[in-house]
Amino acid sequence: MGAKAGKIINRKPKKTSPSLFANDSPLIVSNEPPVILNLPTRTRTVVPPIKCQGIKSKLVKFISQSIRWSGKGRWIEPFLGSGVVLFNVGPEKAIAADTNKHIIRIYSEIKAGSLDESIARDYLEESGKTLLREGEDFYYQVRDRFNSTGSPLDFLFLSRACFNGLMRFNKKGGFNVPFCRKPHRFRPALITKICNQIKRIREIVNAKDWTFTACDWRETLRSARPGDFVYCDPPYIGRHTDYFNSWGDKDATLLAQHVQELPCGFAVSMWMKNKYRTNEHMTEWGACEVKEFSHFYHIGSTESLRNEIMEALILRSE
Repeated sequence: MGAKAGKIINRKPKKTSPSLFANDSPLIVSNEPPVILNLPTRTRTVVPPIKCQGIKSKLVKFISQSIRWSGKGRWIEPFLGSGVVLFNVGPEKAIAADTNKHIIRIYSEIKAGSLDESIARDYLEESGKTLLREGEDFYYQVRDRFNSTGSPLDFLFLSRACFNGLMRFNKKGGFNVPFCRKPHRFRPALITKICNQIKRIREIVNAKDWTFTACDWRETLRSARPGDFVYCDPPYIGRHTDYFNSWGDKDATLLAQHVQELPCGFAVSMWMKNKYRTNEHMTEWGACEVKEFSHFYHIGSTESLRNEIMEALILRSE
């Protein structure tokens, strides 16, 4: 089932009582009017080499065109995930953070030059041949090895050979997604596609002043200052909460409090509702502007997580 066309709905902020947060900071107004980030010269979305549930490949244009920011500060992402929003917005300065050290390591090595498309091609071609010959036994060998060494190349392999492109770790930090049961997975066309993605990411990060760091989202938010812009794409409560760390109701509520205390503009991606239920945490965002976008997710551990959903983008301009 293909992705359905998105329908965008704007909601204006509601009038509410004064903020409950004591250290709310006044917004800093630039001498120049903020601009709307968009992708005027990009005809195709930059797709990262790492797959995971909740990836925003189909939403990056909607997100970037909804944000008003001068671009003079730093773009800050406490939940980098696949990195697709960062790579498509393309700010000059950025702090890209995630608690998932494996994501941070693979992009740090691409930036440092210790992982490139040539190295990836050699690895994937050899591993693909072994997978075709030995099947799932080899997949689980690679998974065990990755859980011992954290090899970025093994992580890349698992991301493309696991069931339904899921990224999931157990409580001990071990990757635990089963095999996709497709020994022929790494055909030449797919390997070339992955290598081209790595090349494009390498070209982007080498031209920017970006820092990749593995740390808790609270620590990342504390680094924000006036003129920056924070984009949050946290685990979707009730949907993708075992991505790397656990994420529960208390985390979602705490995030809403901390983000609304920021001294800069922000945007937060959340799910609003689907045919099964509505996200009750939407009420915690007070007078923020909300934009909605109807979207279909193809990646999920169960059929109930692979369906149409109403996305919400919660916004406050600088």
